[in-house]
Amino acid sequence: MIHRTTHLGGTASDIVIAKIGHGLMMMTWKPTPVSDKQAFAALRAGMDALPPNTKMLLNSAEFYGCNPREANLHLIARFFEQYPEYCDKAFLSVKGGCGRKELASDSSPENLRASVDAILAALRGTKRLDLFETARIPRTNPIEANMAVLASLVREGKFDHIGLSECSARTARQVHPVAAVEIEVSPWSYETETKNEGDFRRTLTRFQPDNMAHNQLLVSALERLAATKGLTTAQLCIAWVSALGLHVVPLPGASAKERVLKNIAGADVGLSEDEVNEIVQVINTTGVQGGRFIDELGDAAFHHWG
Repeated sequence: MIHRTTHLGGTASDIVIAKIGHGLMMMTWKPTPVSDKQAFAALRAGMDALPPNTKMLLNSAEFYGCNPREANLHLIARFFEQYPEYCDKAFLSVKGGCGRKELASDSSPENLRASVDAILAALRGTKRLDLFETARIPRTNPIEANMAVLASLVREGKFDHIGLSECSARTARQVHPVAAVEIEVSPWSYETETKNEGDFRRTLTRFQPDNMAHNQLLVSALERLAATKGLTTAQLCIAWVSALGLHVVPLPGASAKERVLKNIAGADVGLSEDEVNEIVQVINTTGVQGGRFIDELGDAAFHHWG
């Protein structure tokens, strides 16, 4: 059972969610997606563990699929079609706003509307789109114009709340009240502001042989620390992220029921300030080699912290 809860922000501040979310990306964004049976069991496990009057934040994207790109949304639609009683237990957040033919930000009013409409079409009315978030902050037009378009779509009843992904604190403060901001925070990416053929993670810089050998030192250090607390390394990292703030909600991905349950157990671990600082010290002492994605392309290619 999940014991820790929190509230979303902005227009969704009255909504109570678990202090851990469920990332759905790797259920479908790989050459061979997981079976519906496995995915549905994982989804149910998380929501079955909720306390009363609490929702599970489910995180998806319009492009979390290989063929078709909306495969993740189709999976979600099939789930809620088969288990409609779980609709009230889920808060569905979906990223969009990318080009129709390539994974690049396109925040034009026409594309934002097309993105939202494509998401709704894929969901087929099986689940309300609770929150839409732009996958990146736009470069080509002011963020205020971007938010005005999204606010108009809310007024039209397309979805209920607005979120941002990969944004800076400055951007979040200057725009329409947002319900959530999605950024990467982990021992691998504690920033100031892949094993199978075909898995896109094999291309990431930090998983290249030289970097991987160094980064394994950090993994080993965290494994030793987790063992002293009777936790898995993943549970320790989830507990650490959760401890960084009252409204910080870890969003680990999981495609198997067993992993979901282990993640939930990690989210219910309370770390003291000293324990949080101990993990920070391990990260700072060992360091991480290689960036989040592909260093040769430069950070600007992925438009982080917009």
